[in-house]
Amino acid sequence: MHDLKYIRENAADFDAALARRGVEPVAATILALDEENRSLATRLQEGQARRNEASKAIGKAKGQGDEETAQALMAEVSELKASLPELEDQARAAAEKLQNLVAALPNLPSAEAPDGADEEDNVEIKRWGTPRDFDFTPREHSDIGPALGLDFETAARMSGARFAFLRGQMARLQRAIGQYMLDKQTTENGYTECAPPLLVREEAVFGTGQLPKFAEDLFQTTDGRWLIPTSETSLANSVREQILDGAHLPQRITALTPCFRSEAGSAGRDTKGYIRQHQFEKVEMVTVAQPDQDEAEFQHMLASAESILEALELPYRNLMLCAGDLGATVRKTIDLEVWLPGQGAYREISSVSTCGEYQARRMNARYRPEGETKGTQFVHTLNGSGLAVGRTLVAVLENYQQEDGSVTIPEALKPYMGGMEKLEVATI
Repeated sequence: MHDLKYIRENAADFDAALARRGVEPVAATILALDEENRSLATRLQEGQARRNEASKAIGKAKGQGDEETAQALMAEVSELKASLPELEDQARAAAEKLQNLVAALPNLPSAEAPDGADEEDNVEIKRWGTPRDFDFTPREHSDIGPALGLDFETAARMSGARFAFLRGQMARLQRAIGQYMLDKQTTENGYTECAPPLLVREEAVFGTGQLPKFAEDLFQTTDGRWLIPTSETSLANSVREQILDGAHLPQRITALTPCFRSEAGSAGRDTKGYIRQHQFEKVEMVTVAQPDQDEAEFQHMLASAESILEALELPYRNLMLCAGDLGATVRKTIDLEVWLPGQGAYREISSVSTCGEYQARRMNARYRPEGETKGTQFVHTLNGSGLAVGRTLVAVLENYQQEDGSVTIPEALKPYMGGMEKLEVATI
Protein backbone atom coordinates (compact mmCIF):
# COMPACT_ATOMS: atom_id res chain seq x y z
CA MET A 1 0.00 0.00 0.00
CA HIS A 2 1.14 3.52 -0.72
CA ASP A 3 0.99 6.79 1.17
CA LEU A 4 -1.46 9.16 -0.54
CA LYS A 5 0.24 12.16 1.04
CA TYR A 6 3.51 11.10 -0.58
CA ILE A 7 1.81 10.72 -3.97
CA ARG A 8 0.20 14.18 -3.69
CA GLU A 9 3.57 15.77 -2.94
CA ASN A 10 5.75 13.62 -5.25
CA ALA A 11 3.54 12.60 -8.18
CA ALA A 12 6.31 12.70 -10.79
CA ASP A 13 8.75 10.75 -8.61
CA PHE A 14 6.04 8.18 -7.86
CA ASP A 15 5.36 7.58 -11.55
CA ALA A 16 9.09 7.46 -12.32
CA ALA A 17 9.68 4.81 -9.66
CA LEU A 18 6.82 2.64 -10.90
CA ALA A 19 8.04 3.09 -14.49
CA ARG A 20 11.19 1.21 -13.48
CA ARG A 21 8.87 -1.76 -12.87
CA GLY A 22 7.10 -1.33 -16.20
CA VAL A 23 3.99 0.31 -14.72
CA GLU A 24 2.31 3.05 -16.77
CA PRO A 25 1.89 6.52 -15.16
CA VAL A 26 -0.91 6.38 -12.63
CA ALA A 27 -0.39 9.29 -10.23
CA ALA A 28 -2.78 11.62 -12.11
CA THR A 29 -5.56 9.04 -11.92
CA ILE A 30 -4.92 8.48 -8.23
CA LEU A 31 -4.93 12.21 -7.50
CA ALA A 32 -8.18 12.72 -9.43
CA LEU A 33 -9.85 9.92 -7.48
CA ASP A 34 -8.37 11.26 -4.27
CA GLU A 35 -9.80 14.73 -5.01
CA GLU A 36 -13.21 13.24 -5.81
CA ASN A 37 -13.08 11.14 -2.66
CA ARG A 38 -12.17 14.08 -0.45
CA SER A 39 -14.80 16.30 -2.10
CA LEU A 40 -17.54 13.73 -1.53
CA ALA A 41 -16.39 13.20 2.05
CA THR A 42 -16.51 16.96 2.67
CA ARG A 43 -19.99 17.27 1.13
CA LEU A 44 -21.21 14.36 3.19
CA GLN A 45 -19.77 15.78 6.38
CA GLU A 46 -21.28 19.21 5.67
CA GLY A 47 -24.67 17.66 4.85
CA GLN A 48 -24.71 15.64 8.06
CA ALA A 49 -23.70 18.69 10.08
CA ARG A 50 -26.44 20.80 8.46
CA ARG A 51 -29.04 18.07 9.08
CA ASN A 52 -28.14 17.99 12.77
CA GLU A 53 -28.06 21.78 12.99
CA ALA A 54 -31.47 22.16 11.27
CA SER A 55 -33.01 19.42 13.43
CA LYS A 56 -32.04 21.32 16.57
CA ALA A 57 -33.31 24.60 15.10
CA ILE A 58 -36.77 23.12 14.52
CA GLY A 59 -37.44 22.85 18.25
CA LYS A 60 -36.17 26.36 18.84
CA ALA A 61 -38.40 27.81 16.10
CA LYS A 62 -41.46 26.00 17.44
CA GLY A 63 -40.67 27.22 20.94
CA GLN A 64 -40.66 30.79 19.61
CA GLY A 65 -43.95 30.25 17.78
CA ASP A 66 -42.26 30.66 14.38
CA GLU A 67 -44.18 27.95 12.56
CA GLU A 68 -43.12 29.12 9.09
CA THR A 69 -39.43 28.75 9.93
CA ALA A 70 -40.08 25.42 11.64
CA GLN A 71 -41.85 24.07 8.53
CA ALA A 72 -39.04 25.27 6.27
CA LEU A 73 -36.45 23.61 8.50
CA MET A 74 -38.47 20.37 8.57
CA ALA A 75 -38.62 20.36 4.80
CA GLU A 76 -34.84 20.91 4.61
CA VAL A 77 -34.18 18.07 7.08
CA SER A 78 -36.47 15.78 5.13
CA GLU A 79 -34.64 16.60 1.89
CA LEU A 80 -31.27 16.00 3.53
CA LYS A 81 -32.38 12.66 4.96
CA ALA A 82 -33.46 11.62 1.48
CA SER A 83 -30.29 12.79 -0.30
CA LEU A 84 -27.59 11.85 2.22
CA PRO A 85 -27.83 8.04 1.71
CA GLU A 86 -27.10 8.49 -2.00
CA LEU A 87 -24.17 10.76 -1.15
CA GLU A 88 -22.94 8.14 1.35
CA ASP A 89 -23.07 5.50 -1.39
CA GLN A 90 -21.13 7.76 -3.77
CA ALA A 91 -18.50 8.47 -1.12
CA ARG A 92 -18.19 4.79 -0.29
CA ALA A 93 -17.84 3.83 -3.96
CA ALA A 94 -15.22 6.54 -4.57
CA ALA A 95 -13.19 5.47 -1.55
CA GLU A 96 -13.36 1.82 -2.63
CA LYS A 97 -12.29 2.67 -6.19
CA LEU A 98 -9.30 4.61 -4.90
CA GLN A 99 -8.43 1.86 -2.42
CA ASN A 100 -8.56 -0.85 -5.08
CA LEU A 101 -6.36 1.10 -7.48
CA VAL A 102 -3.68 1.86 -4.92
CA ALA A 103 -3.81 -1.66 -3.42
CA ALA A 104 -3.11 -3.24 -6.82
CA LEU A 105 0.08 -1.26 -7.39
CA PRO A 106 3.47 -2.83 -6.57
CA ASN A 107 5.95 -1.38 -4.12
CA LEU A 108 8.40 1.30 -5.24
CA PRO A 109 11.81 -0.22 -6.01
CA SER A 110 14.83 0.80 -3.97
CA ALA A 111 17.46 2.96 -5.63
CA GLU A 112 19.81 -0.02 -5.07
CA ALA A 113 17.78 -2.22 -7.41
CA PRO A 114 19.44 -1.95 -10.85
CA ASP A 115 17.38 -0.93 -13.86
CA GLY A 116 16.14 -3.79 -15.99
CA ALA A 117 13.06 -5.52 -17.37
CA ASP A 118 13.41 -9.15 -16.26
CA GLU A 119 15.73 -11.83 -14.84
CA GLU A 120 18.18 -11.32 -17.70
CA ASP A 121 19.03 -7.93 -16.18
CA ASN A 122 19.74 -9.17 -12.64
CA VAL A 123 23.26 -8.47 -11.41
CA GLU A 124 25.55 -11.08 -9.87
CA ILE A 125 27.25 -9.60 -6.81
CA LYS A 126 28.92 -12.57 -5.12
CA ARG A 127 29.98 -16.19 -5.47
CA TRP A 128 30.92 -18.58 -2.71
CA GLY A 129 32.45 -22.03 -2.98
CA THR A 130 33.90 -23.98 -5.88
CA PRO A 131 31.70 -26.45 -7.74
CA ARG A 132 32.86 -30.03 -7.26
CA ASP A 133 34.98 -31.58 -9.99
CA PHE A 134 33.31 -34.94 -10.74
CA ASP A 135 35.19 -37.86 -12.28
CA PHE A 136 31.90 -39.06 -13.76
CA THR A 137 28.98 -37.29 -15.39
CA PRO A 138 26.74 -35.98 -12.58
CA ARG A 139 23.06 -36.74 -12.85
CA GLU A 140 20.02 -34.65 -11.98
CA HIS A 141 18.20 -35.30 -8.72
CA SER A 142 15.14 -36.61 -10.56
CA ASP A 143 17.33 -39.42 -11.93
CA ILE A 144 19.14 -40.13 -8.66
CA GLY A 145 16.20 -39.75 -6.29
CA PRO A 146 13.75 -42.55 -7.17
CA ALA A 147 16.21 -45.32 -6.22
CA LEU A 148 16.76 -43.58 -2.87
CA GLY A 149 13.12 -43.00 -1.91
CA LEU A 150 12.03 -39.88 -3.83
CA ASP A 151 8.83 -41.28 -5.34
CA PHE A 152 6.98 -39.14 -7.88
CA GLU A 153 4.80 -41.91 -9.35
CA THR A 154 2.98 -42.79 -6.13
CA ALA A 155 2.30 -39.10 -5.44
CA ALA A 156 0.98 -38.59 -8.97
CA ARG A 157 -1.53 -41.43 -8.57
CA MET A 158 -3.08 -39.82 -5.49
CA SER A 159 -2.49 -36.11 -6.07
CA GLY A 160 -1.46 -35.47 -9.65
CA ALA A 161 1.60 -33.66 -10.97
CA ARG A 162 3.98 -31.55 -8.84
CA PHE A 163 3.74 -33.73 -5.75
CA ALA A 164 6.21 -36.22 -4.25
CA PHE A 165 6.05 -39.14 -1.81
CA LEU A 166 9.25 -39.46 0.23
CA ARG A 167 10.11 -42.79 1.81
CA GLY A 168 12.55 -44.05 4.40
CA GLN A 169 16.02 -42.49 4.27
CA MET A 170 14.83 -39.77 1.85
CA ALA A 171 12.03 -38.69 4.18
CA ARG A 172 14.51 -38.65 7.04
CA LEU A 173 16.94 -36.51 5.05
CA GLN A 174 14.23 -33.95 4.32
CA ARG A 175 13.27 -33.87 8.01
CA ALA A 176 16.93 -33.53 8.98
CA ILE A 177 17.44 -30.58 6.62
CA GLY A 178 14.43 -28.72 7.97
CA GLN A 179 15.34 -29.33 11.61
CA TYR A 180 18.96 -28.34 11.02
CA MET A 181 17.93 -25.07 9.39
CA LEU A 182 15.45 -24.25 12.13
CA ASP A 183 17.97 -24.99 14.86
CA LYS A 184 20.63 -22.85 13.20
CA GLN A 185 18.31 -19.89 12.72
CA THR A 186 17.11 -20.01 16.32
CA THR A 187 20.29 -20.91 18.23
CA GLU A 188 22.86 -18.99 16.17
CA ASN A 189 21.07 -16.29 14.17
CA GLY A 190 18.70 -14.84 16.74
CA TYR A 191 15.30 -15.82 15.35
CA THR A 192 12.43 -16.93 17.59
CA GLU A 193 10.72 -20.15 16.51
CA CYS A 194 7.00 -19.96 15.81
CA ALA A 195 4.35 -22.52 14.85
CA PRO A 196 1.81 -20.41 12.91
CA PRO A 197 -1.53 -21.31 11.26
CA LEU A 198 -1.41 -22.77 7.77
CA LEU A 199 -4.89 -21.42 6.97
CA VAL A 200 -5.50 -17.67 7.10
CA ARG A 201 -8.31 -15.25 6.36
CA GLU A 202 -8.45 -13.06 3.28
CA GLU A 203 -7.30 -9.92 5.08
CA ALA A 204 -4.08 -11.68 6.11
CA VAL A 205 -3.23 -12.61 2.51
CA PHE A 206 -4.10 -9.06 1.48
CA GLY A 207 -1.82 -7.76 4.23
CA THR A 208 1.29 -9.45 2.86
CA GLY A 209 0.36 -8.55 -0.71
CA GLN A 210 -0.64 -11.84 -2.34
CA LEU A 211 -4.16 -10.49 -2.79
CA PRO A 212 -5.78 -9.16 -4.83
CA LYS A 213 -3.37 -9.58 -7.75
CA PHE A 214 -2.02 -13.11 -7.25
CA ALA A 215 -5.11 -15.07 -6.19
CA GLU A 216 -4.60 -17.61 -8.99
CA ASP A 217 -1.28 -18.66 -7.45
CA LEU A 218 -2.97 -19.65 -4.16
CA PHE A 219 -5.27 -22.37 -2.91
CA GLN A 220 -8.55 -21.32 -1.26
CA THR A 221 -10.80 -23.48 0.91
CA THR A 222 -14.58 -23.65 0.62
CA ASP A 223 -15.02 -21.53 3.77
CA GLY A 224 -13.02 -18.62 2.32
CA ARG A 225 -9.71 -19.25 4.06
CA TRP A 226 -6.44 -19.50 2.15
CA LEU A 227 -3.61 -22.01 2.43
CA ILE A 228 -0.41 -20.10 3.08
CA PRO A 229 2.00 -19.89 0.10
CA THR A 230 4.78 -19.23 2.63
CA SER A 231 4.82 -18.74 6.39
CA GLU A 232 5.75 -15.11 5.70
CA THR A 233 1.98 -14.63 5.45
CA SER A 234 1.34 -15.89 8.98
CA LEU A 235 4.50 -14.50 10.56
CA ALA A 236 4.16 -10.97 9.21
CA ASN A 237 0.47 -10.83 10.10
CA SER A 238 1.31 -11.65 13.70
CA VAL A 239 1.79 -7.88 14.17
CA ARG A 240 -1.22 -6.73 12.14
CA GLU A 241 -3.41 -4.02 13.72
CA GLN A 242 -0.94 -3.54 16.55
CA ILE A 243 1.14 -0.68 17.93
CA LEU A 244 4.48 -2.17 18.96
CA ASP A 245 6.95 -0.80 21.47
CA GLY A 246 9.92 0.53 19.53
CA ALA A 247 12.21 -0.58 22.35
CA HIS A 248 11.36 -4.19 21.48
CA LEU A 249 12.32 -3.92 17.81
CA PRO A 250 13.70 -5.50 15.73
CA GLN A 251 11.57 -8.62 16.13
CA ARG A 252 13.02 -11.66 14.34
CA ILE A 253 10.79 -14.70 13.91
CA THR A 254 11.03 -17.94 11.96
CA ALA A 255 9.00 -21.05 11.20
CA LEU A 256 9.32 -24.38 9.42
CA THR A 257 6.02 -25.06 7.69
CA PRO A 258 4.44 -26.69 4.69
CA CYS A 259 3.69 -24.17 1.93
CA PHE A 260 1.09 -24.45 -0.81
CA ARG A 261 1.18 -22.87 -4.27
CA SER A 262 -0.85 -23.53 -7.38
CA GLU A 263 2.13 -22.50 -9.56
CA ALA A 264 -0.38 -21.02 -12.03
CA GLY A 265 2.24 -18.62 -13.31
CA SER A 266 4.84 -21.31 -13.99
CA ALA A 267 3.09 -23.58 -16.46
CA GLY A 268 5.66 -25.69 -18.28
CA ARG A 269 8.54 -24.77 -15.93
CA ASP A 270 10.26 -27.44 -13.82
CA THR A 271 7.52 -30.00 -14.41
CA LYS A 272 10.07 -32.75 -13.80
CA GLY A 273 11.56 -33.35 -10.37
CA TYR A 274 11.34 -31.70 -6.98
CA ILE A 275 12.18 -28.08 -7.80
CA ARG A 276 8.67 -26.66 -8.17
CA GLN A 277 5.95 -28.38 -6.15
CA HIS A 278 2.38 -27.56 -5.11
CA GLN A 279 3.28 -28.57 -1.54
CA PHE A 280 6.72 -28.04 -0.06
CA GLU A 281 8.48 -27.16 3.19
CA LYS A 282 10.41 -24.01 3.90
CA VAL A 283 12.10 -22.31 6.82
CA GLU A 284 11.00 -18.69 6.58
CA MET A 285 12.54 -15.71 8.33
CA VAL A 286 10.57 -12.51 8.99
CA THR A 287 11.82 -9.38 10.70
CA VAL A 288 9.73 -6.47 11.95
CA ALA A 289 11.93 -3.42 12.37
CA GLN A 290 12.11 0.33 12.72
CA PRO A 291 12.99 2.13 9.46
CA ASP A 292 16.53 2.95 10.60
CA GLN A 293 17.12 -0.76 11.36
CA ASP A 294 16.08 -1.92 7.89
CA GLU A 295 19.46 -2.20 6.17
CA ALA A 296 21.25 -3.83 9.13
CA GLU A 297 18.46 -6.39 9.41
CA PHE A 298 18.57 -7.04 5.66
CA GLN A 299 22.26 -7.84 5.88
CA HIS A 300 21.70 -10.01 8.97
CA MET A 301 18.96 -11.98 7.22
CA LEU A 302 21.11 -12.42 4.13
CA ALA A 303 24.01 -13.73 6.23
CA SER A 304 21.60 -16.08 8.05
CA ALA A 305 20.49 -17.63 4.76
CA GLU A 306 24.07 -17.85 3.47
CA SER A 307 25.20 -19.56 6.68
CA ILE A 308 23.09 -22.63 5.86
CA LEU A 309 24.58 -23.06 2.40
CA GLU A 310 28.11 -22.54 3.68
CA ALA A 311 27.66 -25.02 6.53
CA LEU A 312 26.39 -27.59 4.02
CA GLU A 313 29.29 -26.68 1.71
CA LEU A 314 26.99 -25.97 -1.21
CA PRO A 315 28.41 -23.49 -3.75
CA TYR A 316 26.12 -20.53 -4.39
CA ARG A 317 25.94 -17.09 -5.91
CA ASN A 318 24.00 -13.91 -5.03
CA LEU A 319 22.00 -11.89 -7.53
CA MET A 320 20.66 -8.38 -6.97
CA LEU A 321 17.29 -8.36 -8.69
CA CYS A 322 16.61 -5.58 -11.16
CA ALA A 323 13.54 -3.37 -10.74
CA GLY A 324 11.57 -5.25 -13.39
CA ASP A 325 12.10 -8.64 -11.74
CA LEU A 326 11.20 -7.67 -8.17
CA GLY A 327 8.26 -9.27 -6.40
CA ALA A 328 5.27 -6.96 -6.11
CA THR A 329 5.61 -6.28 -2.38
CA VAL A 330 9.35 -5.68 -2.14
CA ARG A 331 11.73 -2.76 -2.58
CA LYS A 332 14.98 -4.73 -2.81
CA THR A 333 15.79 -8.42 -3.18
CA ILE A 334 18.93 -10.53 -3.27
CA ASP A 335 18.40 -14.05 -4.58
CA LEU A 336 20.66 -16.87 -3.43
CA GLU A 337 21.16 -19.47 -6.15
CA VAL A 338 22.72 -22.84 -5.34
CA TRP A 339 24.87 -24.78 -7.79
CA LEU A 340 23.21 -27.91 -9.19
CA PRO A 341 25.81 -30.00 -11.05
CA GLY A 342 23.18 -32.27 -12.61
CA GLN A 343 21.68 -29.25 -14.35
CA GLY A 344 25.01 -27.48 -14.70
CA ALA A 345 23.33 -24.30 -13.46
CA TYR A 346 22.68 -22.13 -10.44
CA ARG A 347 19.05 -22.28 -9.23
CA GLU A 348 17.21 -20.09 -6.74
CA ILE A 349 17.08 -21.44 -3.19
CA SER A 350 16.33 -18.27 -1.22
CA SER A 351 15.19 -14.68 -1.69
CA VAL A 352 15.96 -12.07 0.96
CA SER A 353 13.84 -8.94 0.64
CA THR A 354 12.82 -5.75 2.34
CA CYS A 355 9.27 -4.45 1.91
CA GLY A 356 9.73 -1.12 3.67
CA GLU A 357 6.35 -0.02 5.05
CA TYR A 358 4.35 -1.47 2.12
CA GLN A 359 3.01 -4.49 4.02
CA ALA A 360 2.74 -2.56 7.29
CA ARG A 361 0.31 -0.11 5.71
CA ARG A 362 -1.84 -2.99 4.46
CA MET A 363 -1.75 -4.63 7.90
CA ASN A 364 -1.91 -1.35 9.87
CA ALA A 365 1.17 -2.43 11.84
CA ARG A 366 2.82 0.45 13.69
CA TYR A 367 5.32 1.13 16.43
CA ARG A 368 5.78 3.88 18.97
CA PRO A 369 9.34 5.19 19.06
CA GLU A 370 11.08 4.69 22.36
CA GLY A 371 10.50 7.61 24.72
CA GLU A 372 7.45 8.95 22.86
CA THR A 373 3.90 8.69 24.17
CA LYS A 374 1.73 9.83 21.26
CA GLY A 375 3.13 9.56 17.74
CA THR A 376 3.36 6.25 15.86
CA GLN A 377 5.03 5.17 12.62
CA PHE A 378 4.63 2.20 10.31
CA VAL A 379 7.10 -0.63 10.89
CA HIS A 380 9.28 -2.06 8.15
CA THR A 381 9.01 -5.77 7.29
CA LEU A 382 11.67 -8.04 5.81
CA ASN A 383 11.44 -11.66 4.74
CA GLY A 384 13.69 -14.39 3.44
CA SER A 385 13.98 -18.16 3.07
CA GLY A 386 16.36 -19.82 5.42
CA LEU A 387 16.05 -22.05 3.27
CA ALA A 388 13.61 -23.84 0.97
CA VAL A 389 13.85 -27.40 2.30
CA GLY A 390 13.00 -29.27 -0.90
CA ARG A 391 15.43 -27.32 -3.02
CA THR A 392 18.14 -27.86 -0.42
CA LEU A 393 17.39 -31.58 -0.61
CA VAL A 394 17.85 -31.35 -4.38
CA ALA A 395 21.16 -29.53 -3.93
CA VAL A 396 22.44 -32.15 -1.47
CA LEU A 397 21.47 -35.02 -3.80
CA GLU A 398 23.21 -33.48 -6.80
CA ASN A 399 26.31 -32.12 -5.09
CA TYR A 400 26.98 -35.15 -2.87
CA GLN A 401 26.07 -37.87 -5.38
CA GLN A 402 28.45 -40.80 -5.97
CA GLU A 403 28.99 -42.79 -9.14
CA ASP A 404 27.22 -45.87 -7.71
CA GLY A 405 24.02 -43.84 -7.11
CA SER A 406 24.51 -43.33 -3.38
CA VAL A 407 24.60 -39.86 -1.79
CA THR A 408 27.02 -38.85 0.96
CA ILE A 409 25.47 -37.05 3.93
CA PRO A 410 26.96 -33.58 4.59
CA GLU A 411 28.81 -33.38 7.92
CA ALA A 412 26.42 -30.77 9.31
CA LEU A 413 23.45 -33.12 8.81
CA LYS A 414 24.93 -36.31 10.24
CA PRO A 415 23.81 -35.60 13.83
CA TYR A 416 20.25 -35.29 12.48
CA MET A 417 20.56 -38.55 10.53
CA GLY A 418 21.47 -40.77 13.46
CA GLY A 419 25.05 -40.97 12.25
CA MET A 420 24.08 -42.24 8.80
CA GLU A 421 26.96 -41.67 6.38
CA LYS A 422 25.14 -41.95 3.07
CA LEU A 423 21.87 -42.70 1.33
CA GLU A 424 22.18 -46.15 -0.18
CA VAL A 425 20.48 -47.47 -3.29
CA ALA A 426 18.05 -50.12 -2.07
CA THR A 427 14.58 -51.53 -2.60
CA ILE A 428 12.36 -49.03 -0.81
